[in-house]
Amino acid sequence: MREQPQIVIPDSVVMPRTEIHTAKNGVKIYTLQSDDFEVVRFTFVFRAGTSMQHKPFTASATLNMLSEGSRSMTAQQIAETLDFYGTYFDLNIDRDYVYISLALLTKFCDNMFLVLREIILNPTFNDSELRTYCNKRQQGLAIERRKIDVQSRELFGQALFGSEHPYGASDDESLYNNITREDLVKLYGELYTAENCFVVCSGNIDQSVIRNLEQIVEALPSGRKPEVTLPKPETTYSIRKPIDTAVQSSIRIGRLLFPRSHPDFVGMQVVAMILGGYFSSRLMQNLREKNGYTYGVMAAMINFDKEGYLAIATQVRHEEAEAALAEIYFEIERLRRELISEEELQLAKNMMIGEILRILDGPFGIADVTIENIMCGTDNSATEENLQAILAITPEQVQELAVKYLRREDLVEVVVG
Repeated sequence: MREQPQIVIPDSVVMPRTEIHTAKNGVKIYTLQSDDFEVVRFTFVFRAGTSMQHKPFTASATLNMLSEGSRSMTAQQIAETLDFYGTYFDLNIDRDYVYISLALLTKFCDNMFLVLREIILNPTFNDSELRTYCNKRQQGLAIERRKIDVQSRELFGQALFGSEHPYGASDDESLYNNITREDLVKLYGELYTAENCFVVCSGNIDQSVIRNLEQIVEALPSGRKPEVTLPKPETTYSIRKPIDTAVQSSIRIGRLLFPRSHPDFVGMQVVAMILGGYFSSRLMQNLREKNGYTYGVMAAMINFDKEGYLAIATQVRHEEAEAALAEIYFEIERLRRELISEEELQLAKNMMIGEILRILDGPFGIADVTIENIMCGTDNSATEENLQAILAITPEQVQELAVKYLRREDLVEVVVG
C-alpha cells in the first residue's frame, strides 16, 4: 500500500528579479527570462482605465478598437495574422489601467512585431467598426444587467464610492450611442503615451525581442503624465432593490478599507480567506454546508490604485435572504469575539500560500504578479515579504483586525432580488 507523500508548506518563496531596459524616451521594459519553453509574452500597460475617461465607455472602446483596423491593416487582416501565428491576444481593462498582451512562440516574434506595431501605434478607429462595436456592447450590457448578481455588483460599487465617483459609476448602456471616433482619438492621444506606459516581457527572450520592443515604445508619442485626483467616496450603507420576478437574492456586504500599500492589507487578506476565501471557510461551512442557503459564497480584498475594499458576495433563495444575512453577520461577529484556533488559521495560511505558488508556476504567472508589484510602486521582493507576513500572523492579530475593521455599523449591505 502506497503511503501518501508528506505535505510540505514552504516557509519562503524566491521571486525572480526583473531586468530593466529603459528606452530613449524613458519607457521601462521589464524582462523576466525563462528558457524552459520556446514561448514569450509581452504586456503593454497604460494608465488608461475607466477612471481616466472623460466620457462613459470611451476607455474600453478605445482599448478594444486598437485591433479593429490600422493604417496598414484591416481588422480582418489583423485577426487572421494573429490566428495564423497561433498568437494569444488579450485586451483587459480595469478602473485604473489597460493591458495589451500577446503570447506566442519565440520563433514567430519578428512576424508578430509588425502587427503589434500597427495595433499599438497606428490604430485608425474606423467609424464603421466603432458603430458595430458599440451596438454589440450596448446589447450585451443590457442583457447582463438583467442578472441580479450584476445589478448587486454595480449597486455595491455605487454604495461604497457614490454613483458619481469613477470607481463607483455605472453608466446607462444607451450612452454607447454618444461615443464618436473623435472621442477615441482624443483619449488615445492623451493616455497612450510614453509617459503613461511600461512593458513587461517574460519567457524565452533574446536581444532581438528587446530591440523590437524598444523600437515600438520609442515611437510612442510624448505627452504629459496625467495627474490622478479622485473625489472623496460618498458611502451609502444600505441599498435594497426588490425584484418581484426574481427567485433568488444577490447579497453583497463589505466596506471601504485601503489599497495594497497599507500595512494591514495582507492581514485583511487573511481575514477574508478565513471568512470566505476557500471551500472550508467559515461562510461556506455555515451558509452552504450547515444551512443549505447557497451553492457558494466568497470573501476577498479588492485592490484599486487609490482605494481598496472588502467584499462578501453570495446568492440565496429570496425567502432565505434575511436568514443568510444574519448568518453572515454572525460569522463576522464570531471572528471579532473569539480567537481563531491555530489549526484553522494554519489551514487558511496554507490555502493562501498554495494559491501564491499556483500563480507563480510559470513565467506568465510571474509576469502577472510582476505587473501588479510595479503598479503598486514595489518590486518582486514584495511578494516574498507578503508570504512572510502571512506566515507570521497570529490568532490575536486576526481578532484585532476583525475588531478594528469589521464593526457592523461600518459595513455596507446591498441586496437585490
